[in-house]
Amino acid sequence: MVAPPWYDIPPKAYGGIESMVADLTQGLRRRGHEVTLIGAGDGVDHRTYETPPSSRIGEPLPEVLHAARVNRLLEELDPDVIHDHSLAGPLSAGGRSAPTVVTCHGDVTGELGDVYRAMGKAISLVAISWAQRANAPDLNWVGRVHNAVDVSTFPYTERKEDWVLWIGRFNMTKGAHLAIEAARAAGRRIVLAGKLTEEIEHAYFNEYVRPLLGPDAEYVGEADATLKRELYAKARCLVFPLQWEEPFGMVMIESMACGTPVVALNRGSVPEVVANGVTGYVCEDLAEIPAKIEAVDELDPRAIRAHVEANFDVSVMVEGYERIYQKVAARAPIRPSRRTLPLAR
Repeated sequence: MVAPPWYDIPPKAYGGIESMVADLTQGLRRRGHEVTLIGAGDGVDHRTYETPPSSRIGEPLPEVLHAARVNRLLEELDPDVIHDHSLAGPLSAGGRSAPTVVTCHGDVTGELGDVYRAMGKAISLVAISWAQRANAPDLNWVGRVHNAVDVSTFPYTERKEDWVLWIGRFNMTKGAHLAIEAARAAGRRIVLAGKLTEEIEHAYFNEYVRPLLGPDAEYVGEADATLKRELYAKARCLVFPLQWEEPFGMVMIESMACGTPVVALNRGSVPEVVANGVTGYVCEDLAEIPAKIEAVDELDPRAIRAHVEANFDVSVMVEGYERIYQKVAARAPIRPSRRTLPLAR
């Protein structure tokens, strides 16, 4: 299991891919699989960096160096399947002795899709939503597995407070400023918690979000695992006014795991994740959101939690990847093992 190099596994705060990798690894081990986790910082079996280069996220060289070190480590291992979540790592898939599975965590309609397309059948791609797969149907897909959370680690509460929540990364595509405007139109206070480290995030925040902050719109910083769960559990609802076709939104299932409904725009994976009228509301335009913020009183928190347990718990994701690994391993050519064998006597 190859993680990206940017954060510990699991991450201490922001890090959706790293959280998914941590949960998947732990879930596979609970089912008796031998999993070797390669990544940066804490929580891995083999480190490519002692401390993750988080401050350099977005730069190419840390990713390239990570990939080079991963390849050296893989020379000492004899895996049946390599599951690579990094960006540069899959470029070496053609020279690996074991098949490489790649989960597509990003937008496959642009250059990332071109990269995967150029690698052809050297990699087996897993979509994280049907919406993502439909955007590039010609890629070498081997299946679809939704992301998941360990539902047991999220506190369930039926009694909610009267404010709404936005949580994520400060970027135009995530629509934090639109969430503030929608909450204000509904007459509700909003709490915002999000990653604010990169230059592009500061630029967006200063231009679009900061001018809207006030007594009814509070930014509480980047939420770690503890604060995130507290916010989800208490909020009236999560507001998710996406401005792009996001392939999956972890915040939606995290919120619903706490019995907290989601009010979101119909973009990307949203209609696959939110059961409209049961676990939240899928809105066709921004004008609908304020009324739906008020309508969440009609929803049953128990049904919201149950929806995540049935469809987005780690156990469901693990079973999905087990099927993927079996399929890919069965297709792989027979190869000589590098495992050390006892000498004949």
